Amino acid sequence: MDKSIIKVLVIDDSMFIREVFARKLSEDIEIEVVGKAADVYEARDMILQYRPDVLTLDVEMPKMNGIEFLKRLMPQYPIPTIVVSAVSDKVFDALNAGAVEFVTKPSMNVNIDAFIKDLTAKIKIASKAKVEYPKRTVKIKDEIKKSIEYNTLDMVIAIGASTGGTNALFDILKVLPENMPGILVVQHMPPVFTKLYADRLNNNCALEVKEAENGDEVKSGLVLIAPGGYHMRVRKSGSRLFVETEKGTETNKVSGHCPSVDVLFESVAKTVGKNAVGVILTGMGKDGASGLLEMKKAGAKTIGQDEKSSVVYGMPKVAFEMGAVDKQLTLSKIPKGILDMIEEK
Repeated sequence: MDKSIIKVLVIDDSMFIREVFARKLSEDIEIEVVGKAADVYEARDMILQYRPDVLTLDVEMPKMNGIEFLKRLMPQYPIPTIVVSAVSDKVFDALNAGAVEFVTKPSMNVNIDAFIKDLTAKIKIASKAKVEYPKRTVKIKDEIKKSIEYNTLDMVIAIGASTGGTNALFDILKVLPENMPGILVVQHMPPVFTKLYADRLNNNCALEVKEAENGDEVKSGLVLIAPGGYHMRVRKSGSRLFVETEKGTETNKVSGHCPSVDVLFESVAKTVGKNAVGVILTGMGKDGASGLLEMKKAGAKTIGQDEKSSVVYGMPKVAFEMGAVDKQLTLSKIPKGILDMIEEK
């Protein structure tokens, strides 16, 4: 078999979904659906038989759900997995268990071709992703958790991420002190899920985390997550900073995304200038690279995640090669790196 062909195993208890996925995905010349499993026990046997490169996995299934299956699978067979789920924060449990991406399960009124296009793109990304088990954990020294004792009112931390970013962001934010400068985040994620993600972070971090709304003030101790399907920019009014959100369309995507990291970073460069720190994390493609370069040119300090700790070393690689990164750090050192850069300001 051609090594460039991506072997996919579809796991779903719905025969209709299995057949549609298999037929539609196989229309792409780079993908071969090698098997269709109705439950995880069938899947286990097919994994041994076909050695797939990527799995698509339904979360809600009889006998054993997808999350429990991932927890058992990953120690022995760390296969890049895309979770197919209804709108639920269970997708984040699945990502934490080792899945690299997720898609929203299509309903009857969904454009199936648009859904398959999204799933196909994510399968191709997943095939290049680094899957590690056990899941890496960020170990931060206790002194990181101390309060910041310097003025942070006019500073902004801007962070961009894609594939692998949900866990990377959590690892960073959970150890930062509650009086950090205002933090703005673009994580590539569909609508609705960004609020679920923000709520999940808010319940597990010292910082307040919320999905951004148009007009929210950027302030110390607050993390604003760009809503799925909306670009987010920062603007200044007097001495205060606020965010603007703009609903996305097919024609106003930037670097192929909405929200786009480039849109956020470029607005921070223009509005905040040298009083900012930019961080680009794991993800496929180049979104955020040119924006990070603009931030650096405006006097901001910048950090890029390194290849070793990135699930997909795409966005930070492009940024690094463009000269946009002041410091390239492994994930576990990024929180300390951010604090050091704030102190330098």
